[in-house]
Amino acid sequence: MGNLYASLRSKLPLEYLKGKRSISDHMNEATNYIRDLQERVQELNEKRDRLRNMPNSATPDIVSRNRCTPDIVTVRPCCGGVVEVLISSGLRNDEFPLSRVLRLMVDQGFCIFSCFSNTVNERSLHTIQSEVSDLGTVDLSGLQQMLTDFLASSSS
Repeated sequence: MGNLYASLRSKLPLEYLKGKRSISDHMNEATNYIRDLQERVQELNEKRDRLRNMPNSATPDIVSRNRCTPDIVTVRPCCGGVVEVLISSGLRNDEFPLSRVLRLMVDQGFCIFSCFSNTVNERSLHTIQSEVSDLGTVDLSGLQQMLTDFLASSSS
């Protein structure tokens, strides 16, 4: 029983244990905690249902519009000779030519050390960080235009 009690007590958040000393008090707080969790789950279920029923929820029409929106490329310098390329694309991650974008940057002399991809609201977001020896010799707007043109030609 002592092990079971210790296990139960370890699962309770601190706010349910404050000032309580007896086993029966902890058992009572455990039931309060379970009741609070059940209420929270119910609230979240109701919120989910409300969001699903909203007229602006992701419908096929919105998804198809996102796929038609052009890719957005942003190139910006960061501290320490780092160049960050941000790409927002209407294509899914499995459709986006990321390896070809990386190859293009490497061919232009960029040393890529980080690449992250994520999907948000039916858009693929890619963050590529690369290192250059001298930021003054890099044409960032030219790189941005080259990547924009490349992605436009890849999607057609």
